[in-house]
Amino acid sequence: MPTTARFPVVPYLFACLLGLLALSGVWYGLGKPVVLPDAASASHKLQCASYTPFDKDQSPFDQPFKLRPERVDADLALLSQRFECIRTYSMTGLEEIPALARKHGLKLMLGAWVNANPVDTAKEVTALIASANANRDIVTSVIVGNETLLRKEVTGAQLAKLIEQVKNEIEQPVTYADVWEFWLQYPEVAPVVDFLTIHLLPYWEDDPKSIDDALAHVGEIRQVFGTRFAPKDIVIGETGWPSEGRQRETALPSPVNEARFIRGFVAMAEQHGWHYNLIEAFDQPWKRASEGAVGGYWGLYDADRQDKGVLEGPVSNLAFWPQWLAACGALFITTLIFAGPVRSTRAALALPLLAALGAGSLGLWGELTRITSRFAGEWLWALLLVGLNLLVLAHGALALSARQGWRGRAFAWLEARAGWWLAAAGFAGAVMMLALVFDPRYRSFPSVALLLPAVVYLVRPVRVPRAEVALLTFIIGAGIAPQLFREGLENMQAWGWAGVSVLMVAALWRSLRVR
Repeated sequence: MPTTARFPVVPYLFACLLGLLALSGVWYGLGKPVVLPDAASASHKLQCASYTPFDKDQSPFDQPFKLRPERVDADLALLSQRFECIRTYSMTGLEEIPALARKHGLKLMLGAWVNANPVDTAKEVTALIASANANRDIVTSVIVGNETLLRKEVTGAQLAKLIEQVKNEIEQPVTYADVWEFWLQYPEVAPVVDFLTIHLLPYWEDDPKSIDDALAHVGEIRQVFGTRFAPKDIVIGETGWPSEGRQRETALPSPVNEARFIRGFVAMAEQHGWHYNLIEAFDQPWKRASEGAVGGYWGLYDADRQDKGVLEGPVSNLAFWPQWLAACGALFITTLIFAGPVRSTRAALALPLLAALGAGSLGLWGELTRITSRFAGEWLWALLLVGLNLLVLAHGALALSARQGWRGRAFAWLEARAGWWLAAAGFAGAVMMLALVFDPRYRSFPSVALLLPAVVYLVRPVRVPRAEVALLTFIIGAGIAPQLFREGLENMQAWGWAGVSVLMVAALWRSLRVR
């Protein structure tokens, strides 16, 4: 590092320290462990958990689906340490589960998948009846259909007929499982079941509940159903909270919130003597295809069968925060070395802060990409935005440097093309804004991916292709209010995206005025 009198050493070192402290604070704040009361231990087993026997490379849409007995064996051995039973959802391809459940001392809530195809449904129901009769020692109850009324695949009368058919042929109690509202919309179903199985998922409610209100909501609905349908028992067949994914109004997914909800619910259920089943045993990556990132992160264990800390022990929102901090620190230092000596005292203060902003936003985008990206197209889109951010970071850093030797030539190359970097950022912002306005339910907020370009080119406007950038400016600006309206004013992730969009609009507008 130059130490001549012309180099502003003290401001530079001060800004470096401030940048490193900011990076450390962000990552530690995200990852610091939180201590909560335990819900389970080796001597305290919970009631039941939803189990689907898919490995992380499998889905129910695989044709034909092939059960991996060694995977199921290991899964049930793990679950038997914390649970008394498991709930299944289909009979097709799962013929070996009863024997493996028996091996590990687990009871079964056995489910048949009911859909609009009567042939498929008949096969499921026939297999359900046969398995229930063959495994009376471990099958405690059977579930004829899961959220079939929600999907509008059968009528209430058709479902009631199927339930009556099963009741006539087995000894165990028979039920149906659906979101709680659908029991009220189809009153003909409740009289034919032996008990009601209701799904209570505060995150997915039409009026999503915050983590602070979620347990009270569950308790209220359970009390209403217990009174209305007495003397029939009410089983909470699915309840849980996602550990990752986008915020819905005030409902924020996170590992800490998942642990907070599950542990609080278990305590409340045991206090009131409720029967329950937690969703779900393991993260299911295949659900991300239809439900966005959030669909793959409802598990008590991750897709690799590693404990997420949901049931006991300290829990962190970002277990790998030291690794991300190290990576961001390395990029921070690399940026400073790449820029070299600075041009002025103001640049000495700005460069380390720019390096910290670039490193931090790229790290956060990397973590979001890890959570959300599953398909080749999603990974490619994320990597293109990483490349764009690196180009913008290099351009901004060299703009503050003394630009001696090769740095001057590199700056000239970047400067000549800077308008296209901003236009590319504007295009990405416009695409994301349109998606969040017209089809937002399963999309995550990409704020950190465009924060750096917005800030750099707001401070330092560049020449841009005017007609194209004017259109992109209009699209982003026009979408800010509608996306906030759709998300609700209490959604902090939506406000974050709105803030970045305002910065991007300002950056694009300033650059449109450059001649």
